[in-house]
Amino acid sequence: MMGTKGAQTSARLVESMLELIQARGYSGTGLNTVVEHARAPKGSLYFHFPEGKEALGEKAVALAAERFRALVVESALEPGSPGDVVRRVIDVLAGMLTDSDFQLGCPVSVVTLEMGAQSERLREACADAFGSWIDPMAEYLVARGRPAAAARTLATAVVSTVEGAMIMSRARRSVEPLRCAADVIAALLAGETLS
Repeated sequence: MMGTKGAQTSARLVESMLELIQARGYSGTGLNTVVEHARAPKGSLYFHFPEGKEALGEKAVALAAERFRALVVESALEPGSPGDVVRRVIDVLAGMLTDSDFQLGCPVSVVTLEMGAQSERLREACADAFGSWIDPMAEYLVARGRPAAAARTLATAVVSTVEGAMIMSRARRSVEPLRCAADVIAALLAGETLS
């Protein structure tokens, strides 16, 4: 078992990889830069991640997935409608975009777009990440009375819509696409139509 110091170094490397993927993309993130950013000893990267960059990228995607899954779960615990839950999640994402001057996006979508066709390992990590966001949303919708199949379809559409809106928001340097997505998703989840 890895000691506390080793666990801290490994966690710093993963955190640095995640931050750098968000800012520079997967391909634009070199391992030397990760080590410098993490303030880790030079040999520590291959000690903790002997399989190299893909293994580190996989852990970074898993960390991003867990953080977003936790956001979805926490948002669902607060009172309100399913649309309110989605709006709370989108508010956090919009804040992240504006606070970073639209430089930081979803690292999972970045890795998917850059590496999904080149690395089966990273494609699977990204698919698992998206699934980890769809699952709690589907469970929440089932708990609110939706049939399981319909809940899964809706949850998949919600995650897909939010991901697309994040990309458009970065391109346009505006959170308007996210706000539009929130309006449409809230209406969809309420069974309403937009006028």
